[in-house]
Amino acid sequence: MNIETIITGALEENCYVVTLKSKALIVDPGDDFQRIKKAYKDYDVIGILLTHRHFDHIGALLEVVQDTQAAIFENSNLKEKIYQVGPFQFQVIFTKGHTKDSVTYYFKEEKCMFVGDFIFQGSIGRMDLEGGDEEQMKESLHKIKQYPDDIVLYPGHGPRTSLKEEKQYNPYF
Repeated sequence: MNIETIITGALEENCYVVTLKSKALIVDPGDDFQRIKKAYKDYDVIGILLTHRHFDHIGALLEVVQDTQAAIFENSNLKEKIYQVGPFQFQVIFTKGHTKDSVTYYFKEEKCMFVGDFIFQGSIGRMDLEGGDEEQMKESLHKIKQYPDDIVLYPGHGPRTSLKEEKQYNPYF
C-alpha cells in the first residue's frame, strides 16, 4: 500500500491518496482538487474516507465525488467494525472529542491509522469548537492507547508520527 500526502488549502490540511494495485482511497480531500486529482488520475478511486466534516477537510469533496463517483465513508454511515473495500481492509474507530463525528481508520495489515484532527505530533485536536468535548476526547485517547505502539499515525495537519512516540511524549496521553 502506498500513501501520498497532499498538503491542501490555507490551513495546510493533509489529504492522503492511498493506493494498492490499481485502486485508490482518498482520505480527507480538503482543497486543491486539481492537485488531488493528479495524484489519483492513474487509479480507480473506490472510496473517500472522511475523518470529520470540518471545512478544511472536505473542501474538494464534491469535486472528487463528481469526478470519481466513489462512495463516501464517514461517521454517519459507518459502524465500529472492519470493512473490506476492494483490496483495502480497515477498521473504523469512533474517536470523538475534536468533533462528534470524528473517525479514525486503522489499517492493521499496514500498521497505520488516519486520525484526522484527533491526534497530532505532540498534541491533540481542539475541543473548543462546536462539537468538541473534553470528556469524549479523554475516552477516545484511552481507546487508542490500547493499540500497538508500532502504528504510524497520519494526522490531518503536520507530520506523521507513531503511537509509541505519542504515548511517550504527548502530554495529553
